[in-house]
Amino acid sequence: MNPKSEPWYFHAALYAVIVILIAILIKVAIIDPKNVVESENYYRNESRLRMKNIKEAEILYQKKYKRFSGSLDTLVNFIKTDPMVDSLVNGYDSLSHRSTDPFLKLSDGKFTPDSLFRTPKSQQMYTLKIDSSVTADTVVNRRGKILRIDKHLVMGTNYYLNDPDGYGSIGSLDNEALKNTASWE
Repeated sequence: MNPKSEPWYFHAALYAVIVILIAILIKVAIIDPKNVVESENYYRNESRLRMKNIKEAEILYQKKYKRFSGSLDTLVNFIKTDPMVDSLVNGYDSLSHRSTDPFLKLSDGKFTPDSLFRTPKSQQMYTLKIDSSVTADTVVNRRGKILRIDKHLVMGTNYYLNDPDGYGSIGSLDNEALKNTASWE
């Protein structure tokens, strides 16, 4: 007895199923992870560029006001309206003929101050904190009676900038040696 052989279309359907499964496997195992890695690299690089620009804005703010700013709104307004920043952004060094613009161009090829508010991935606000300390001084007369207590609030000697998406941070509130230092450098 000869068993009946399957019809040709049965084998063709099996081959078609195998080809479809191989195509799905290639998409899931090779193409999708590559796209995820590329988008993660873009978000990380873009976020770090924005954080470096915030750092440059903090440095310029500190040069002018002798303290750091604890608000992104204040920094962006400072970048947009301050004549010192405008002269640096649009100026050139007379000896080397290089631009004096301290801000880095973002992935789209230009720098916009409003891009400093939010992270590129989740559109959350960057976390910006400054330190503050209170010093107290007691004023005493010759008889030992306390006349007054002078309190001085010192703000903005250090700052801390953090990306809520986890792509790094700049600065430290506690350690003076980490001022203006990025965690990825």
